[in-house]
Amino acid sequence: MLKITDLHATVGETEILRGLTLEVNAGEVHAIMGPNGAGKSTLAYVLGGRPGYEVTSGSVEFMGQDLLAMDPHERAAAGLFLGFQYPVEIPGVSNVQFLREALNAQRSARGEALLSGGDFLKLAKEKAALLKLDMDMLKRNVNVGFSGGEKKRNEMVQMGILDPALAVLDETDSGLDIDALRVVGEGINAIMRQREGGPGKGVLLITHYQRLLDYVQPDFVHVLSKGRIVKSGGADLALELEREGYEAVAA
Repeated sequence: MLKITDLHATVGETEILRGLTLEVNAGEVHAIMGPNGAGKSTLAYVLGGRPGYEVTSGSVEFMGQDLLAMDPHERAAAGLFLGFQYPVEIPGVSNVQFLREALNAQRSARGEALLSGGDFLKLAKEKAALLKLDMDMLKRNVNVGFSGGEKKRNEMVQMGILDPALAVLDETDSGLDIDALRVVGEGINAIMRQREGGPGKGVLLITHYQRLLDYVQPDFVHVLSKGRIVKSGGADLALELEREGYEAVAA
């Protein structure tokens, strides 16, 4: 599904990613952990195509296509979803309007039929219920006046509606209290975990801490340090990091 090979990337004059290699297959959840400045968010932004993040060498293949040759909207239409550490507010645009336009733009790019207003509202209600988000929230402007937890839950509703093949979630647990963390974790599982007979999906979960991984148990955990993956393992590696710290584990 996603194959990253010897990826190098800079921000301004500073090299952040220094030869990162990673492969995510359908049906797998990968957690990326590491200290501040290791390159975790840079990896997410490079995959999403954010301006200002320049790939200097290496390759990224997504669903058999050259991801780096695609514009951000083409990456989204191909099935890539990027969840932000700090979801932005969009005054004057309702959630319902924003999400219906986004979904139908992707469906149009894939040659699929557009959803009617009624069909979209039915879908939105279903996904909002997974995240315990009231439909009245979806009628408000995007993230305007939302608490930190509400923004993250709203973003997971967006993910559920867009139904991506691969979700790259950048510190989705940031700013969440215990209850919101549980709801978001269960929402990720409900949306992205493979169901019997359903398509295999992938998740790249970027986080500092073990706590979200109590709810979204990863198949693989990777330690990112100084722009490259220095250690990989199973879910137990996250517990080891929690006990010993990054320096001890990555040494």
